[in-house]
Amino acid sequence: MNPRTLTPSMSLLLAFESSARHLSYTRAAAELSLTQSAVSRQVQALEDLLQIQLFERKGRSIVLTDAGRIYMREVGVAIGRIRNATLQVTAMQSGGGSINLALLPTFGAKWLMPRLHDFYSANPNVLVHLHSRIGDFDLDAAGMDAVIRAEEGPIAGLVSHRLLEEQLVLVASPALLAKHPIAGPDDLRDVLLLRVASRANVWSEWFDAQGRTPRQLVFGPTFEVTSHLIQAVATGIGVGLVPDFLVEEELASGKLVAPVDFRYPSGKHYQFAYPAHKAAYAPLAAFRDWLLAAPASAP
Repeated sequence: MNPRTLTPSMSLLLAFESSARHLSYTRAAAELSLTQSAVSRQVQALEDLLQIQLFERKGRSIVLTDAGRIYMREVGVAIGRIRNATLQVTAMQSGGGSINLALLPTFGAKWLMPRLHDFYSANPNVLVHLHSRIGDFDLDAAGMDAVIRAEEGPIAGLVSHRLLEEQLVLVASPALLAKHPIAGPDDLRDVLLLRVASRANVWSEWFDAQGRTPRQLVFGPTFEVTSHLIQAVATGIGVGLVPDFLVEEELASGKLVAPVDFRYPSGKHYQFAYPAHKAAYAPLAAFRDWLLAAPASAP
Protein backbone atom coordinates (compact mmCIF):
# COMPACT_ATOMS: atom_id res chain seq x y z
CA MET A 1 0.00 0.00 0.00
CA ASN A 2 1.14 3.52 -0.78
CA PRO A 3 2.77 5.06 2.34
CA ARG A 4 0.76 8.25 1.76
CA THR A 5 -2.44 6.25 2.22
CA LEU A 6 -1.18 4.96 5.56
CA THR A 7 -0.14 8.42 6.76
CA PRO A 8 -2.83 10.98 5.88
CA SER A 9 -2.00 14.64 6.46
CA MET A 10 -2.62 16.13 9.88
CA SER A 11 -5.23 18.53 8.48
CA LEU A 12 -7.33 15.62 7.23
CA LEU A 13 -6.96 13.73 10.51
CA LEU A 14 -7.87 16.78 12.61
CA ALA A 15 -10.99 17.38 10.52
CA PHE A 16 -12.01 13.75 10.96
CA GLU A 17 -11.20 13.59 14.69
CA SER A 18 -13.08 16.77 15.53
CA SER A 19 -16.09 15.77 13.41
CA ALA A 20 -16.13 12.32 15.00
CA ARG A 21 -15.90 13.76 18.51
CA HIS A 22 -18.72 16.26 17.96
CA LEU A 23 -20.66 14.24 15.35
CA SER A 24 -21.11 17.58 13.64
CA TYR A 25 -19.25 19.31 10.81
CA THR A 26 -20.55 22.64 12.12
CA ARG A 27 -19.08 22.25 15.61
CA ALA A 28 -15.88 20.81 14.18
CA ALA A 29 -15.58 23.84 11.91
CA ALA A 30 -16.00 26.22 14.86
CA GLU A 31 -13.35 24.33 16.85
CA LEU A 32 -10.86 24.33 13.98
CA SER A 33 -11.63 27.90 12.82
CA LEU A 34 -12.70 26.65 9.40
CA THR A 35 -15.89 26.76 7.39
CA GLN A 36 -18.30 23.85 7.49
CA SER A 37 -17.74 23.15 3.80
CA ALA A 38 -13.95 23.07 4.34
CA VAL A 39 -14.29 20.45 7.09
CA SER A 40 -16.68 18.42 4.97
CA ARG A 41 -14.28 18.52 2.02
CA GLN A 42 -11.37 17.39 4.18
CA VAL A 43 -13.34 14.47 5.56
CA GLN A 44 -14.36 13.55 2.00
CA ALA A 45 -10.72 13.75 0.91
CA LEU A 46 -9.76 11.39 3.75
CA GLU A 47 -12.49 8.93 2.76
CA ASP A 48 -11.30 9.07 -0.86
CA LEU A 49 -7.72 8.45 0.27
CA LEU A 50 -8.70 5.47 2.43
CA GLN A 51 -11.33 4.32 -0.06
CA ILE A 52 -13.81 3.71 2.75
CA GLN A 53 -16.79 5.60 4.18
CA LEU A 54 -16.20 6.97 7.67
CA PHE A 55 -19.49 8.86 8.22
CA GLU A 56 -23.05 8.48 7.05
CA ARG A 57 -25.81 11.04 7.21
CA LYS A 58 -28.90 10.51 9.40
CA GLY A 59 -31.22 13.34 8.51
CA ARG A 60 -29.30 16.52 9.34
CA SER A 61 -26.81 14.68 11.56
CA ILE A 62 -23.77 12.53 10.87
CA VAL A 63 -22.87 9.25 12.55
CA LEU A 64 -19.75 7.12 12.36
CA THR A 65 -19.79 3.95 10.32
CA ASP A 66 -18.29 0.78 11.82
CA ALA A 67 -15.04 1.60 10.03
CA GLY A 68 -15.25 5.19 11.28
CA ARG A 69 -15.60 4.05 14.90
CA ILE A 70 -12.55 1.81 14.59
CA TYR A 71 -10.55 4.60 12.95
CA MET A 72 -11.60 7.13 15.57
CA ARG A 73 -10.62 4.81 18.41
CA GLU A 74 -7.03 4.76 17.17
CA VAL A 75 -6.72 8.23 15.65
CA GLY A 76 -8.29 9.89 18.72
CA VAL A 77 -5.70 8.32 21.01
CA ALA A 78 -2.85 9.26 18.69
CA ILE A 79 -3.93 12.89 18.39
CA GLY A 80 -4.46 13.06 22.16
CA ARG A 81 -0.90 11.88 22.75
CA ILE A 82 0.45 14.44 20.29
CA ARG A 83 -1.43 17.20 22.11
CA ASN A 84 -0.16 15.98 25.48
CA ALA A 85 3.40 15.84 24.17
CA THR A 86 3.09 19.39 22.90
CA LEU A 87 1.77 20.58 26.25
CA GLN A 88 4.68 18.90 28.03
CA VAL A 89 7.26 20.50 25.76
CA THR A 90 5.76 23.99 26.02
CA ALA A 91 5.38 23.61 29.79
CA MET A 92 9.11 22.95 30.07
CA GLN A 93 9.76 26.58 29.16
CA SER A 94 8.45 27.54 32.60
CA GLY A 95 10.13 24.63 34.39
CA GLY A 96 6.97 22.52 34.35
CA GLY A 97 5.71 19.41 32.64
CA SER A 98 4.16 16.10 33.62
CA ILE A 99 4.99 12.45 34.15
CA ASN A 100 2.97 9.27 33.84
CA LEU A 101 3.57 7.13 36.92
CA ALA A 102 2.53 3.48 37.15
CA LEU A 103 2.14 2.16 40.66
CA LEU A 104 0.44 -0.42 42.83
CA PRO A 105 -3.09 0.83 43.54
CA THR A 106 -3.07 0.40 47.33
CA PHE A 107 0.36 2.04 47.65
CA GLY A 108 -0.95 4.96 45.62
CA ALA A 109 -4.11 5.36 47.67
CA LYS A 110 -2.69 4.74 51.15
CA TRP A 111 0.87 6.09 50.98
CA LEU A 112 1.41 8.40 48.02
CA MET A 113 -1.88 10.31 47.82
CA PRO A 114 -1.74 11.70 51.39
CA ARG A 115 1.70 13.16 50.59
CA LEU A 116 1.15 14.52 47.08
CA HIS A 117 -0.14 17.87 48.31
CA ASP A 118 3.36 18.62 49.61
CA PHE A 119 4.85 17.83 46.21
CA TYR A 120 2.43 20.10 44.36
CA SER A 121 3.04 22.88 46.87
CA ALA A 122 6.75 22.75 46.06
CA ASN A 123 6.31 22.00 42.33
CA PRO A 124 3.17 23.79 41.11
CA ASN A 125 4.15 23.43 37.44
CA VAL A 126 4.59 19.64 37.47
CA LEU A 127 1.71 17.18 37.13
CA VAL A 128 1.90 13.52 38.15
CA HIS A 129 -0.61 11.33 36.33
CA LEU A 130 -1.22 8.12 38.32
CA HIS A 131 -1.94 4.81 36.59
CA SER A 132 -2.70 1.67 38.61
CA ARG A 133 -0.67 -1.32 37.44
CA ILE A 134 -0.12 -4.78 38.94
CA GLY A 135 2.71 -7.03 37.80
CA ASP A 136 5.49 -6.59 35.28
CA PHE A 137 5.04 -4.66 32.02
CA ASP A 138 6.98 -2.60 29.49
CA LEU A 139 7.04 1.07 30.53
CA ASP A 140 7.62 2.49 27.06
CA ALA A 141 4.91 0.35 25.47
CA ALA A 142 2.46 1.43 28.18
CA GLY A 143 3.37 5.11 27.81
CA MET A 144 4.73 5.33 31.37
CA ASP A 145 7.69 7.43 32.49
CA ALA A 146 8.29 5.67 35.82
CA VAL A 147 6.93 2.95 38.08
CA ILE A 148 6.66 2.20 41.80
CA ARG A 149 6.45 -1.45 42.76
CA ALA A 150 7.73 -3.92 45.35
CA GLU A 151 10.71 -6.06 44.35
CA GLU A 152 13.45 -8.01 46.10
CA GLY A 153 16.20 -6.44 44.00
CA PRO A 154 16.69 -3.64 41.48
CA ILE A 155 14.18 -3.66 38.64
CA ALA A 156 15.91 -5.04 35.55
CA GLY A 157 16.68 -2.51 32.84
CA LEU A 158 15.68 0.50 34.95
CA VAL A 159 17.32 2.94 37.34
CA SER A 160 15.89 1.93 40.74
CA HIS A 161 15.67 3.83 44.04
CA ARG A 162 14.55 2.14 47.25
CA LEU A 163 11.74 3.92 49.09
CA LEU A 164 10.53 1.59 51.85
CA GLU A 165 11.38 -1.82 53.21
CA GLU A 166 8.30 -4.00 53.31
CA GLN A 167 7.43 -5.48 56.68
CA LEU A 168 4.24 -7.50 56.94
CA VAL A 169 2.02 -7.40 59.98
CA LEU A 170 -0.84 -9.72 60.92
CA VAL A 171 -4.09 -7.77 61.24
CA ALA A 172 -7.60 -8.68 62.35
CA SER A 173 -10.80 -6.90 63.28
CA PRO A 174 -11.80 -6.39 66.93
CA ALA A 175 -15.00 -8.35 66.27
CA LEU A 176 -13.10 -11.39 64.99
CA LEU A 177 -10.68 -11.28 67.91
CA ALA A 178 -13.59 -11.20 70.36
CA LYS A 179 -14.73 -14.57 68.99
CA HIS A 180 -11.28 -16.02 68.21
CA PRO A 181 -8.53 -14.57 70.43
CA ILE A 182 -5.14 -14.71 68.73
CA ALA A 183 -1.95 -14.61 70.77
CA GLY A 184 0.35 -16.46 68.39
CA PRO A 185 0.59 -18.62 65.26
CA ASP A 186 -1.08 -21.62 66.91
CA ASP A 187 -4.33 -19.66 67.28
CA LEU A 188 -4.85 -19.31 63.53
CA ARG A 189 -6.33 -22.74 62.95
CA ASP A 190 -9.92 -21.60 63.35
CA VAL A 191 -9.90 -18.44 61.22
CA LEU A 192 -9.74 -17.79 57.50
CA LEU A 193 -6.32 -16.72 56.23
CA LEU A 194 -6.68 -14.12 53.46
CA ARG A 195 -4.12 -13.49 50.71
CA VAL A 196 -3.53 -11.34 47.64
CA ALA A 197 -3.21 -13.33 44.43
CA SER A 198 0.38 -12.23 43.79
CA ARG A 199 1.52 -13.67 47.14
CA ALA A 200 0.10 -17.16 47.33
CA ASN A 201 2.84 -18.41 49.70
CA VAL A 202 2.89 -15.49 52.13
CA TRP A 203 1.44 -17.46 55.06
CA SER A 204 3.94 -20.33 54.69
CA GLU A 205 6.76 -17.77 54.60
CA TRP A 206 5.39 -16.04 57.70
CA PHE A 207 5.26 -19.30 59.67
CA ASP A 208 8.74 -20.30 58.45
CA ALA A 209 10.15 -16.95 59.64
CA GLN A 210 9.01 -17.86 63.16
CA GLY A 211 10.26 -21.44 62.99
CA ARG A 212 6.73 -22.84 63.12
CA THR A 213 5.07 -25.54 61.06
CA PRO A 214 1.49 -24.61 60.16
CA ARG A 215 -1.19 -27.26 60.65
CA GLN A 216 -4.87 -27.41 59.83
CA LEU A 217 -4.90 -23.95 58.29
CA VAL A 218 -7.97 -22.73 56.44
CA PHE A 219 -7.35 -20.40 53.52
CA GLY A 220 -10.02 -17.90 52.63
CA PRO A 221 -10.58 -15.96 49.41
CA THR A 222 -7.76 -14.30 47.52
CA PHE A 223 -7.81 -10.68 46.34
CA GLU A 224 -6.28 -8.87 43.38
CA VAL A 225 -5.35 -5.73 45.33
CA THR A 226 -4.29 -5.26 48.95
CA SER A 227 -6.94 -2.61 49.65
CA HIS A 228 -9.68 -5.19 49.09
CA LEU A 229 -7.96 -7.59 51.48
CA ILE A 230 -7.74 -4.84 54.11
CA GLN A 231 -11.46 -4.15 53.72
CA ALA A 232 -12.24 -7.85 54.03
CA VAL A 233 -10.21 -8.09 57.24
CA ALA A 234 -11.98 -5.03 58.65
CA THR A 235 -15.38 -6.67 58.11
CA GLY A 236 -14.27 -9.75 60.05
CA ILE A 237 -14.04 -12.24 57.17
CA GLY A 238 -10.59 -13.37 58.24
CA VAL A 239 -7.06 -12.24 59.06
CA GLY A 240 -4.41 -10.94 56.70
CA LEU A 241 -0.73 -10.18 56.35
CA VAL A 242 -0.22 -6.69 54.93
CA PRO A 243 2.60 -4.12 54.73
CA ASP A 244 2.54 -2.26 58.05
CA PHE A 245 2.70 1.23 56.51
CA LEU A 246 -0.50 0.54 54.54
CA VAL A 247 -2.59 0.05 57.69
CA GLU A 248 -1.19 2.78 59.95
CA GLU A 249 -4.50 4.68 59.92
CA GLU A 250 -6.62 1.58 60.61
CA LEU A 251 -4.37 0.47 63.48
CA ALA A 252 -4.33 3.95 65.02
CA SER A 253 -8.13 4.22 64.89
CA GLY A 254 -8.71 0.72 66.27
CA LYS A 255 -10.51 -0.41 63.13
CA LEU A 256 -7.84 -3.10 62.86
CA VAL A 257 -5.68 -4.74 65.51
CA ALA A 258 -2.25 -6.37 65.23
CA PRO A 259 -2.66 -9.20 67.79
CA VAL A 260 0.77 -10.76 67.21
CA ASP A 261 3.77 -8.54 67.95
CA PHE A 262 5.84 -9.67 64.98
CA ARG A 263 6.85 -7.71 61.89
CA TYR A 264 7.93 -10.01 59.08
CA PRO A 265 10.46 -8.53 56.62
CA SER A 266 9.32 -9.94 53.29
CA GLY A 267 12.64 -9.18 51.58
CA LYS A 268 10.96 -6.75 49.20
CA HIS A 269 11.40 -3.00 48.92
CA TYR A 270 9.06 -0.48 47.33
CA GLN A 271 11.11 1.10 44.58
CA PHE A 272 10.83 4.07 42.25
CA ALA A 273 12.26 3.15 38.86
CA TYR A 274 12.57 4.68 35.40
CA PRO A 275 14.56 4.25 32.17
CA ALA A 276 18.07 5.72 32.31
CA HIS A 277 17.40 8.02 29.36
CA LYS A 278 14.71 9.82 31.38
CA ALA A 279 16.90 10.54 34.40
CA ALA A 280 17.50 14.15 33.34
CA TYR A 281 13.86 14.87 32.44
CA ALA A 282 13.12 17.80 34.76
CA PRO A 283 9.58 16.81 35.96
CA LEU A 284 10.72 13.25 36.70
CA ALA A 285 13.85 14.46 38.48
CA ALA A 286 11.79 16.84 40.62
CA PHE A 287 9.40 14.05 41.61
CA ARG A 288 12.26 11.62 42.26
CA ASP A 289 14.07 14.06 44.56
CA TRP A 290 10.89 14.83 46.49
CA LEU A 291 9.93 11.16 46.73
CA LEU A 292 13.30 10.10 48.14
CA ALA A 293 13.05 12.82 50.79
CA ALA A 294 9.42 12.09 51.73
CA PRO A 295 8.88 10.81 55.29
CA ALA A 296 8.08 7.11 55.59
CA SER A 297 5.56 7.62 58.39
CA ALA A 298 2.11 9.04 57.80
CA PRO A 299 1.99 12.84 57.39
